[in-house]
Amino acid sequence: MSGGVDSSVVAALAHAHGCETIGVTLRLSDADDAPKRAGACCAGSDIADARAVAEAQGFAHYVLDYASAFQAAVMQDFADQYLAGRTPVPCITCNQTVKFRDLLQVADDLGADALLTGHYVQRMQGATGPELHRALDPAKDQSYFLFATTTAQLARLGFPLGGLDKPTVRRLAQHFGLRVAGKPDSQDICFVPNGDYRAVVRKLRPQAEAPGDIVDLQGRIIGRHAGLIGFTIGQRRGLDIGGMAEPLYVIRIEPETRRVVAGPRAALAVRTVMLDGLNWLADPLPPQGLDVAVKLRSMAPLAEARMLGGPAPRLELATPQFGVAPGQAAVAYAGSRVLGGGFIRATGP
Repeated sequence: MSGGVDSSVVAALAHAHGCETIGVTLRLSDADDAPKRAGACCAGSDIADARAVAEAQGFAHYVLDYASAFQAAVMQDFADQYLAGRTPVPCITCNQTVKFRDLLQVADDLGADALLTGHYVQRMQGATGPELHRALDPAKDQSYFLFATTTAQLARLGFPLGGLDKPTVRRLAQHFGLRVAGKPDSQDICFVPNGDYRAVVRKLRPQAEAPGDIVDLQGRIIGRHAGLIGFTIGQRRGLDIGGMAEPLYVIRIEPETRRVVAGPRAALAVRTVMLDGLNWLADPLPPQGLDVAVKLRSMAPLAEARMLGGPAPRLELATPQFGVAPGQAAVAYAGSRVLGGGFIRATGP
């Protein structure tokens, strides 16, 4: 229970259906500069909101201190990824570690039959076991962030909101008399105060502010930058280089030399995407690969591709895609079903 409306409604629904319900809230930060603004996940009032919902509904509620585990598994990795010239997705890492791996262990310790969350995603029973599907409401779908959920974890997980839209969830919150019924949704990464991720990286890794050169595709110096953490593949703003014949984009980041390579949009086009950490939730990939629809960023449209497995899994894109950044996730779908995915390691033109 994060203290927001979604997880509060899930808990209230479970309790109303006669389940023995135990609410669990994770304390992820003890820092004085933890986010406290309205609409921020993990804000100071969230634990109080979760506790109040549990007390009003009449079920047990525990607060677990996961600040150290969260910093080690999520925040440190977030900073290291940026130093390596990658663009991380910390919400995926959090779901892989603190949210599901660790909370399922808590569920085991409590003797619970299932772990329910407020994610907008659907778990459906297929011919060979549980499947992960996109939420009914495409505007709220969170399946991209849950691709790393394993088949064994899916057998223990439940997502009661996957078939609902947000207005319905808020009406349910009002029906149950939850004090969080009108609470704004969290919008930002939970440990990034005021949305300034660079400040978080600088605090964890002061060397991130080391300056370097901005070079063109031929390696000629065309400018300077104040630190690699200010850039991601496909970025146009922030290069501050004028007098060029056409707009410049970040084509590549070279952490070893602290260089940012800039060039025209055409140089961003990629046809091959190499993956790390492939988590496959469907039948084994055939030797010739499988045609899939793939999402290369959380807000990107689906693109047609062929997924190839083996020791070096990769995607061969049907048409060139632009702004594909190492560190982001590539998630494969067949219709509404999440087939699996991995983290983008590198791309090929």
